[in-house]
Amino acid sequence: MSSSEPQIWNDVDTYFTTLLSPEDEALTAALRDSDAAGLPHINVAPNQGKLLHLLAQVQGARRILEIGTLGGYSTIWLGRALPGGGRLISLEYDARHADVARRNIERAGLGRQVEVRVGPALESLAKLADQNPEPFDLVFIDADKVNNPHYVEWALKLTRPGALIVLDNVVRSGRVTDADSDAPDVRGTRAALELIAAHPRLSGTAVQTVGSKGYDGFALARVLD
Repeated sequence: MSSSEPQIWNDVDTYFTTLLSPEDEALTAALRDSDAAGLPHINVAPNQGKLLHLLAQVQGARRILEIGTLGGYSTIWLGRALPGGGRLISLEYDARHADVARRNIERAGLGRQVEVRVGPALESLAKLADQNPEPFDLVFIDADKVNNPHYVEWALKLTRPGALIVLDNVVRSGRVTDADSDAPDVRGTRAALELIAAHPRLSGTAVQTVGSKGYDGFALARVLD
């Protein structure tokens, strides 16, 4: 990789975002307030947020589950794709992050459609399942990577046939190829990808990306009958 490549990636992302995914005040304020609150800079890029928005629209998603809220930036992109009467449940481990996200979501006019639940995601998912909810149409997984395979398994339990599962940050700057890695994020990501590959009710793929967020990628999986 040449020293100029990251700058080129940033320039291309800026061009794509300015042309195709311009942010409005609610999205800009969500990033600004997240930064002011000291949240880590790990939100999706604007063009990635627009991709999530389009995937939810193409999917015709009425019910969306997000695992990993952070400051609510991706939540806003997804929530805006919901039709009238649609609902999004987002799970966040950190109560302080959830407070920031709720304010951002409310300012974006999505307070009635979006619910942020606080606590370890595996516990929140079990409680959600106990409520016997209507199946979800789309699940976006962007939380602690060590639990990725568990999140995919829960996504399968909570979705309908035809649902879409999006798993973020699967490249890990290329470290995902290291079968001998002891890093929890790599092991969790590889286990999730292997689960998608082997499960009879999933058909998936993964795509590498470069841009303002560096070198990474995402996986897509469709839930089969």
